[in-house]
Amino acid sequence: MPVDPVCGMEIPPDAVEPTTEYEGESFYFCSTDCLELFEGAPKKYVETPHPHLVEASGAVLPRLPYGRAKGEFDIDIEDSTSLQEGDGVSFSKVITDDDVRKFAEATSDTNDLHLNDAFAEETRFGHRIVHGTLLSGLISAALACFPGLTIYISQNLGFRRPVDIGESLTARCKIVDELEDERYRLTTRIENDAGEIVLNGTATVLIDPLPE
Repeated sequence: MPVDPVCGMEIPPDAVEPTTEYEGESFYFCSTDCLELFEGAPKKYVETPHPHLVEASGAVLPRLPYGRAKGEFDIDIEDSTSLQEGDGVSFSKVITDDDVRKFAEATSDTNDLHLNDAFAEETRFGHRIVHGTLLSGLISAALACFPGLTIYISQNLGFRRPVDIGESLTARCKIVDELEDERYRLTTRIENDAGEIVLNGTATVLIDPLPE
């Protein structure tokens, strides 16, 4: 089965995906985004073993340049080799209708409130809104921006306001306490473009070193 040289995703043989040739060899891609990344630096992706992790502010982050995955991240970390109180990360993304429908398919959460306009118009919200758990996934995306391999231990959440499909959101995670055995307690929140908090809470995570 061919493998996308950028993100490492296996491409089913019957999938119709973008392809390109490089030095006499055919390459297959999960999306046009991965194809464009490859065409910008083919030698890098052919000669460097997987995974092609992201580098930012001198740190290697456990994030892949996965073509279909959108969003922007930022890190505010004093020393990437020694995380401490006050270090933080953020991740921003627009939640699209396609995101909502794929989440419903993946989880089987097919609540009409998220998928059916006519039904949603008769609810207290007056229109379709984003799944709450899909929103909380942005926190997980932000946590993956910390150097090292972040593993969830616990998370509590409070949903403050509904989110409309098409809204731009930013998840922010900040270390507030260093615990023992590479564990950290963080504040976690998601804001909309107006700076309103739509979700907040706290999390406890374990951060291991990245595999060699």
